[in-house]
Amino acid sequence: MISTSEFRNGLQIEIDGVPYHIVEFQHVKPGKGGAFVRTKLKAYRTGNVLDRTFRPGEKFQEPNLDEREMQFLYNSGDEYTFMDTTNYEQFAYQKKMLGENVDLLKENTNVKILLYHDEPITVELPIFMELKVVETDPGVRGDTASGGTKPAIVETGASIKVPLYLESGEIIKIDTRSRDYVERVR
Repeated sequence: MISTSEFRNGLQIEIDGVPYHIVEFQHVKPGKGGAFVRTKLKAYRTGNVLDRTFRPGEKFQEPNLDEREMQFLYNSGDEYTFMDTTNYEQFAYQKKMLGENVDLLKENTNVKILLYHDEPITVELPIFMELKVVETDPGVRGDTASGGTKPAIVETGASIKVPLYLESGEIIKIDTRSRDYVERVR
């Protein structure tokens, strides 16, 4: 059991059967009345942020979360297949369970999957991914690095904004946290 006195940023707690992690917390002791703890909690499944206040000494269950290192093998439609790197067991998960950046996954990429009761709630990709541009408008003479951007489709099917001078067939580095173009890979 976790008490409000043990709260810290990033701590994982379970409220009403839903796993959350603490984004922000503050112990408040007003001049009048009893002290309380003000928190911002983020739900793992939905990503919703919840503002809640708790009395001091309230206790919460620690969620049954399991983080596993897995390798992405392939996808067939909306089903993504991963292999646990410790025991080589394979798991298939639906695309909607894996989050919004799953379209950046390239075969044989190692990821960390956070499981709650054996269901994935988050997939942590490597910070940078190198992907090949398969479709984009052709670059035009005079387009510079400081100019605008254009949409490009990468080998995984994801759409990324890239500088105007990039051509199809080039390999680019993408920041998976923000889905931003970082640089061209030579």
